Amino acid sequence: MTRSNLTALFVASSLLCGLANAQDNYTAPRNAWGQPDLQGVWNFSSNVPMQRPQQFGEREFMTEEEIEELRARLASRDAASDQAVPQSEGSPGGYNDFWVESAGLTDQIRTSHIVYPNNGRYPDRVEGAPVQFGGLGPDIPGQRPVRFTVGGIAKDGPEDRGLSERCIVGFNDGPPFMPSLYNNNVQIFQHKDTAVILTEMIHNARIVPLDGRPPLPEEITQWSGDARGHYDGDTLVVVSTNFNGMTASLEPFGTSAQKILTERFTRIDDATVNYEWTVEDPATYTDKITAIVPMTKTSGQLYEYACHEGNYGMVNILRGQRQEELRATEDAN
Repeated sequence: MTRSNLTALFVASSLLCGLANAQDNYTAPRNAWGQPDLQGVWNFSSNVPMQRPQQFGEREFMTEEEIEELRARLASRDAASDQAVPQSEGSPGGYNDFWVESAGLTDQIRTSHIVYPNNGRYPDRVEGAPVQFGGLGPDIPGQRPVRFTVGGIAKDGPEDRGLSERCIVGFNDGPPFMPSLYNNNVQIFQHKDTAVILTEMIHNARIVPLDGRPPLPEEITQWSGDARGHYDGDTLVVVSTNFNGMTASLEPFGTSAQKILTERFTRIDDATVNYEWTVEDPATYTDKITAIVPMTKTSGQLYEYACHEGNYGMVNILRGQRQEELRATEDAN
């Protein structure tokens, strides 16, 4: 985390209470079609946990004392940000904190992003729902399809690698958006009967019809689902169905085959969009899950995350494994 982001974190925290009343009276500007103007580049970085630490119970916001404690902890971590993540056997290690974009710019006194269930934690999982974990360490044995984003189960072919290594789904572009290490940016475009939600990671563009057309037939499925949108006052509501089941439902759990995702984009002041999402998946979770992830407007541009174009990482992963197999054969002979 950079020192400037750390400063922004606590400036935003101290101003939040004062902004609340102003936001209640805020009316979003309108575009040429009379829609709430959501266009621009928005950043959803955050160091608030997705699940609420149990000591907070059902409390959504931190106290001033807890904020001060957080300030000290983050400052200590910031001072050590030049220390690289250590390597381990079978793993090259990861990035050090210098590269990590984790400090949000608003609403940083939440105890968690999840607001429902009321304890801020995932509900119980349905018995038998699949679980797949990935990571930067050694491969985790498992079966195809690989639904996690980072890591893999083997190196026999690209289908054994995580979805972000294959440049199919980024580790934070969802949907829904879940703050991660970096590239937590999204650009929204609006037209009379269409909205486009473009994520920086893997440069995935979701084209959302707003003209009331019916969803696709249920047998036609997609990685990011089939989105349909409408405006509810100052809020853009996007409902996505028809996920292909080749991704997890949420985190490492379940599949997306029965998932229904509802996203709500509400501009609450000139610099902030409240991004609220709800996942309903009766095949994975015993209850719905709702989270709020504030997004802050930035003056920067999105630059292409050119993952697909010549995925040399994937080629070299597989090439390196073939070389290891060849050497093992030669040693055996």
